[in-house]
Amino acid sequence: MRAKLYALLPAAILALATPAHAENLDVLMSQVFPNHEATYIGYESVEREDIPELAAVDRKYLIVDFRFTEPQPAVEYLQAGVHKVCMTLLKNEGLVRSLSDSGYDMVSVAFDRQSQFDCL
Repeated sequence: MRAKLYALLPAAILALATPAHAENLDVLMSQVFPNHEATYIGYESVEREDIPELAAVDRKYLIVDFRFTEPQPAVEYLQAGVHKVCMTLLKNEGLVRSLSDSGYDMVSVAFDRQSQFDCL
């Protein structure tokens, strides 16, 4: 499954290479929680240059960042939120193709500055 996701993710990253695609990611992510349960803050690209390009571990990944309007919810709600964000990304085949083509290995979701949840 991990290899299958890797095949999909680089395509989604290419979408970020141009302003129009980055805007599309911003628009897509800002619509994930329509009832204002969480607010989309933005995304950050992270590349671990200390890891060789051909290594079996994730080297380049994207973090999509959200903040809850209320205090941090229960773990079950966090898991549901991560699932919602990941499925929204993965259903957008053009975005996934662009991310994959741009070399991204993974997408993570953050709801605070301490934790990230991987879309696998």
